[in-house]
Amino acid sequence: MALHMIKLVVGCDTIEDLLDWRKAHAAPGEPWLLRTRQTPKRAAEMLDGGSVYRVFRGNILCRQRILDVETVGEGVTARCQVTLDEAIVRVAPTPRRAFQGWRYLEHKDAPPDLDEAAFGEIPPELARQLREVGAW
Repeated sequence: MALHMIKLVVGCDTIEDLLDWRKAHAAPGEPWLLRTRQTPKRAAEMLDGGSVYRVFRGNILCRQRILDVETVGEGVTARCQVTLDEAIVRVAPTPRRAFQGWRYLEHKDAPPDLDEAAFGEIPPELARQLREVGAW
């Protein structure tokens, strides 16, 4: 069973903000890297189908599949780089309290993926309001 990671998004209020940030800061073809201070001790489990679930303003809203986890550097300068799939999968909005860094997320506790085709195209402002009241 896959093990996931959960991480707060700082500086972006919506998935669209995150995508805009990515466009502004990444060169074409550059892999999507998530950098953290600590390398997960259970990284092998995360590579077996795990994802990074992202928390925006107190709600888990999306996930990205983990492609690779590696430690870069040595000693006190060592850091972790998590390579993510470019595809963002929206999930059922799930409240989550603030925390620092990242946490493991067991598969049984992960929110289900949303079938966006069932909803059609929803304006971002309406989607935000629905998330705020917990209806979507």
